[in-house]
Amino acid sequence: METLPAFVEYLSHERRMAAKTVEAYRSDLAEFFNFLRHHMGEEPTPKLLGELKARDIRAHIAQRRRDGLSDASVARLLSSIKALYRWLNRAFDIENAEVAYLQGPKRPKRLPRPVSAEAAKDMIDEAADDPDVAPWINARDAAVLSLLYGAGLRISEALSLTGADVPAPERLRITGKGGKVRIVPLIPAVRDAINFYAEQCPYALTRTQPLFRGAKGGALNPRLIQGLVQRLRGLLGLPDTATPHALRHAFATHLLAAGADLRAIQTLLGHASLSTTQVYTGVDASRLREVHAAAHPRA
Repeated sequence: METLPAFVEYLSHERRMAAKTVEAYRSDLAEFFNFLRHHMGEEPTPKLLGELKARDIRAHIAQRRRDGLSDASVARLLSSIKALYRWLNRAFDIENAEVAYLQGPKRPKRLPRPVSAEAAKDMIDEAADDPDVAPWINARDAAVLSLLYGAGLRISEALSLTGADVPAPERLRITGKGGKVRIVPLIPAVRDAINFYAEQCPYALTRTQPLFRGAKGGALNPRLIQGLVQRLRGLLGLPDTATPHALRHAFATHLLAAGADLRAIQTLLGHASLSTTQVYTGVDASRLREVHAAAHPRA
């Protein structure tokens, strides 16, 4: 089998990557292989790839930049090439030390975009008072948003709760990314929202079944919450950055602004590394600078 199809098969069947991810790799590397056919004058076999110089790969990247490739796309291209070489090493024992020296463009660190405390409260209040849906669905939506903002949960974590979590406890045991377990305290407002929903829900909330249900009784689809937040954005005049995850960001930044310890916030969010949580210090510093610029007489 030719090199590229063999690599794509490896990504699909051994790595079990998502179809869109596999296609992104395939597309990037197809361009790379076409370049090498013209640049090197021969088919890019594993042996040829092992003998490539860093300057040959840089020549391809330079050509793609001239075609208008963005920094983000260049970084993805380089990631695809490095993944290919890791596979070549594994499948054919081919190493190319020069590939390790290739570095992508430095991308500016994007700060999270939380919503304000007022906006978060308005979103929850509006979700609880929609005259166009059944009262129990209003209660459900308000409870889910309360968990995102009041407990810092991801959508998947909020929707993983079962009937065993009612009445709402003072502390939730949450299994997050990578199977990492954490204990999350629930403030009274969040517990009240969950309990009120449980009272209103027309379906039996057994210990092993999902707590949050769709209109027909099945597990609530996260897309419905995403659609809800999109509708609330339009209703309240909020920016596109007001997403369900922005409520989780707001949970962290508002705790930090109130003086919470960064390590404690790391634990509450379930971050494996403190460096992930530290981005919120940048958010808070940005907010403080805005306040200073608006209020200080010499700003």
